[in-house]
Amino acid sequence: MSHTYAYARFSNPFDPSRDFELRLLADTGSTYTWIRGDRLRKIGMEPRSTRRFRTVDGRLLERVVAEVVVECMGEKATTVVVFAEDGDAEVLGVHALEGLGLEVDPDLHRFGRTETILAL
Repeated sequence: MSHTYAYARFSNPFDPSRDFELRLLADTGSTYTWIRGDRLRKIGMEPRSTRRFRTVDGRLLERVVAEVVVECMGEKATTVVVFAEDGDAEVLGVHALEGLGLEVDPDLHRFGRTETILAL
């Protein structure tokens, strides 16, 4: 089994000059993007609220979240990010991918622009 990774740039929506780039696993099983809290705080991000999450192994977690700007493959959008803690993986989640108009091709293990977006 192979994984799909992407380079994404994250920035503070109130100060776009504060940013960083990461190579992240595209995790289509994760609703939100998870990034270490220390990385987010370095660009001036502060938690806005707390959310509860259920892990793949059934554990319940509480983590703080905020909204950042994400850029990938020339597309830019805002997205919710989880302030990941020690032991949490850093991943690019579905909310960010859909907001950017990107999708993962599971057979070719790469990204591409979505041809169409569902509207109902």
